[in-house]
Amino acid sequence: MLSNSFASRADIRAHQLEMLRSLMAELLPANKFYAKKLAAQGVTFEVSTLESFSKQVPFTTKTELVEDQLAHPPFGTNLTYPLECYTRYHQTSGTSGAPLRWLDTPENWEWMTESWTEILKVAGLQPEDRVFFAFSFGPFIGFWLAFESAARLGCLCVPGGGLSSAARAQAILDNRITVVCCTPTYAIRLAEVAAEENINLASGQVRKLIVAGEPGGSIPAVRARLAELWPGASVFDHHGMTETGPVTFQCPAVPGVLHVMERSYFPEILEPATLRSMSAGETGELVLTTLGRTGSPLLRYRTGDLVKPVVAPSQRDAKPCSCGRYELALEGGILGRVDDMVVVRGVNVYPSAVEEIMRSCPGVAEYQVEIGTGQTLTELSVQLEPAPDCGNVADLVRRLERSFETALALRVAITLAPIGALPRFEMKGKRWVRH
Repeated sequence: MLSNSFASRADIRAHQLEMLRSLMAELLPANKFYAKKLAAQGVTFEVSTLESFSKQVPFTTKTELVEDQLAHPPFGTNLTYPLECYTRYHQTSGTSGAPLRWLDTPENWEWMTESWTEILKVAGLQPEDRVFFAFSFGPFIGFWLAFESAARLGCLCVPGGGLSSAARAQAILDNRITVVCCTPTYAIRLAEVAAEENINLASGQVRKLIVAGEPGGSIPAVRARLAELWPGASVFDHHGMTETGPVTFQCPAVPGVLHVMERSYFPEILEPATLRSMSAGETGELVLTTLGRTGSPLLRYRTGDLVKPVVAPSQRDAKPCSCGRYELALEGGILGRVDDMVVVRGVNVYPSAVEEIMRSCPGVAEYQVEIGTGQTLTELSVQLEPAPDCGNVADLVRRLERSFETALALRVAITLAPIGALPRFEMKGKRWVRH
C-alpha cells in the first residue's frame, strides 16, 4: 500500500467517522465557540454516521470567525484549551476579507507538519535536496510549515526572505538549489527578473518547483510556461489554508489533479447556492472539517474554493486513481473561488479559465482583468502587457481575442499596457480589478 494511504473508500470513511467522534468529544464542551454554536442546533458530541454529521452540524464561515475575534479580541473563542497551551501564532493573508488570527498547540503543529512532510515525500524530495523558499517569512502559515517539514526530511533549507528577486535568482544558482518553493506567479516573475539580469537559470540544478497559493499550478498553460522558463524543472502543485493547514497534493500520476489528504480532513463538495451534494464531474464548493487540529478546530468550514471531484466524496465503492490512491481527487485542482466567479453575458467566467487563455499565448508578460459592474450587464476586459521580445503585438491581441471567443464564447476587449506598467507579485497574483 502507498505511504500514508488507504486500501479503499470504505476504509477512508471509517477512519473519518472514528476521528470525528474523537474530535467532537474533545471540543465539547471545552470549546466555547462550538459549544454555543452546536447547542443552538441541538447537536451533541455523539456522531453516528458521516451522513448524520453533515445533516446536523451547521456550517462554519470565515465571516463568523472574524466576528467572533472582533467580539472577543484578539483570538476569539474557537480555542479548545487554555491560552497557555498554545505556542504558534499565524494569520491569513487577508486576500479575501479581514485576516484571521490562528493559534496552535505543539500537538496540532506536529499534526500539520506530518501532513506537509507527506506532501514533500509525494513530490519526491530526498535528503540530498537543497530547498529554496522564495518569499519573506511573515505570519502566513505555509512558509513555516514548509520550511520545518523540509528540514525534517533532511533537506538543506535556504530562506530567501529579505532578498530582491535578482538576489534570489542568483542565490538559487550559487547554492546549487534543486527545489524552489513559491507561488506560480512568483516563479514566472523570478524567471523574468533572471532574464533581465542575465542570470541563466538553465545553468542551475533546479529539478522541482513546488507551488501553491493560487490555482496556476494545476493549469496546463501555466505548467507549460513554468517548464519553459525553468528548463529541467517539473511543477508540483498543492494547496492549503492558514485556518485548515495543508489540504491537498498533486497526483504523481496525473498532473493537474489534486488529492485531498482525507486522513486529516473530512471533505464535502456542495453547490454553493442550494448546498446539495455534488456528483462526480460537477463543480462545487469545498467544505472541510479538520480531524486533528483539536486546539483550533473547524467543523464544516466553507472554504470558498471551487473544485470538481473525479468521484463523489460519499461514494464507497470507487476504483483507485491511476496512482493507486483512493483519496478524493479534484480535477483541475482549485478552479477558483466562489466570490471570484463572474457571470458575463450569461457565461460563468473563472480566473483559472482566463489564466489558461492568457498563458497559452506566447508573448504575454503580464495582464490585468477589469470587471465593470456599473452597467446593466457585467463586462469583462483585459489589459495586456506584451513581453519585450514580442515581435507582433497586433497578432498577439488577435490570437487572444480568438481564444476568448473559442473557449468562453465571449468577445473580450483587450487593451495594451506599456512594458513594465502592470504590477508584479511576490505572493498571490491580484489580477482582477472590479469597478
